[in-house]
Amino acid sequence: MRSEPYIQDQILTDLKTDLEKVQKGVAQALVNCNYTEFAQFAIRLCLEEAIVNAFRHGNRSEPGKVVKFVCKIDHESAEFKIEDEGHGFDPEGVPDPTAEENLEIPSGRGLMLMRAYMSEVAHLPPGNMLHMVYKNGPDPAD
Repeated sequence: MRSEPYIQDQILTDLKTDLEKVQKGVAQALVNCNYTEFAQFAIRLCLEEAIVNAFRHGNRSEPGKVVKFVCKIDHESAEFKIEDEGHGFDPEGVPDPTAEENLEIPSGRGLMLMRAYMSEVAHLPPGNMLHMVYKNGPDPAD
């Protein structure tokens, strides 16, 4: 028997406290839905990058600004939407962190990791909402 999907729709107000709560709930849902250890690691990493980026870059760490977090996790996929109160950005304008001239620049690595690990990554106009999907299945190395 399959369990009901894990669904969350919350407003995050504090990076540290709320990130820990989100990660804890998501981790348990992934275990309950039989995601592999690789998948759990990938999703945890991408969620952390996305939420930290929303607070620090989107909201510019301004007090009072919040991040909206929505997720749905079932046995087939884990879907996440993270929206900040910033003006948005063009993800294509982020420098490629693997290019020789950018190796010493820290920006762009989180976005690169999200694109590498998640099945789908999209920034919705005006660029302040991130939509990520991880499709459950065999690990890429298998």
